[in-house]
Amino acid sequence: MKAFHLFPVLFLALACACGGGGETPVPSKETITFSPAALSCDENAQTLTLNVTASGAFQVYPEDGVDWVSVDPAYSAEPAAAVAVKVKKNDTFKDRETTITVKCGSTREKVTLSQSGGKVDITIPEGYHLVWRDEFDEGKVPSSEWWYETGGGGWGNAELQEYVAQNKDGKDIASISDGTLKIAATKIGDTVYSVRMNTSQGWTYGWFEARIKVTDVPGSWPAFWMMPKNFTSWPRDGEVDIMEYAISTQGKDKSSSSIHCERYNHTIGTGKTHVQAVSGAASQFHVYACEWTADGFTFYIDGKAHHTFANDKKGDYATWPFSNPFYLKLNLAWGGNMGGSRDESKLPAVYEIDYVRVFQKD
Repeated sequence: MKAFHLFPVLFLALACACGGGGETPVPSKETITFSPAALSCDENAQTLTLNVTASGAFQVYPEDGVDWVSVDPAYSAEPAAAVAVKVKKNDTFKDRETTITVKCGSTREKVTLSQSGGKVDITIPEGYHLVWRDEFDEGKVPSSEWWYETGGGGWGNAELQEYVAQNKDGKDIASISDGTLKIAATKIGDTVYSVRMNTSQGWTYGWFEARIKVTDVPGSWPAFWMMPKNFTSWPRDGEVDIMEYAISTQGKDKSSSSIHCERYNHTIGTGKTHVQAVSGAASQFHVYACEWTADGFTFYIDGKAHHTFANDKKGDYATWPFSNPFYLKLNLAWGGNMGGSRDESKLPAVYEIDYVRVFQKD
């Protein structure tokens, strides 16, 4: 009886071991295809399209920790979809690369995304590296890189303009075209409107420069300067004027550079200002720069030093408040203490900036 019952069991076991007349099913592998095979773009913010086709619903996601790429949609219930790959502006000034993963079931495929750091031909001062720039190549004034001061009231210098954020009554007061930023002091009704814009970032020490073409309209007062991020009062916390140009008070083709602090400022007759001739200041571009170190300031026009201010190393905030972050400013004032006599018939006065760049020590 026992042998009889064991025989069919043994037969069944052998049949199973031999495949039972068929093969064990192998799970099918999901498929994923996409185009293009790889993604690439320049340094500007933009949206790329990745076309995905899969054998079922799929997910899309960038590498962990990569904050300059996002995707939409991140999940598709349909087996085919166009995925928008949003890439942020590359402010690292270096080429960068990452991967985007497409997952369907247990299958994963990766797409390479590369972004250039920009191809602008930049002359870097010896011993420095580029940390920030605005080349003004995009079609509108960038809001993320700058913030605007608005209003009137003289701004401490008896200025007559009212500052606005980019436009007034449909007219662009600040605009970008042909690769330059243009600030245009414009009379609308009885008021002259202009722009005063400031970098969102601040820096302690560095090389700061801008390529600029000023305006010769009497009464105009374009400036490229710096103020402290931790500002509490003037002149105690300091001011750095890299370039100021006012034809009515300084004369044609002459710009000035200045340092202001509690001990040294024009209100008490101790100002540290130097006026330098600039040939064709309003008809051609010139590069105005300032090198700021723990030892002092040196001001340049087209690479030639024309003014210095040394740190006396006494640890006195009244003579050296320049160990804190400062931000950059661009503005076009009208009239005031330095703007002087005016000719409104020649408005708008246009202040043009090709680029602004910041370098720091290696």
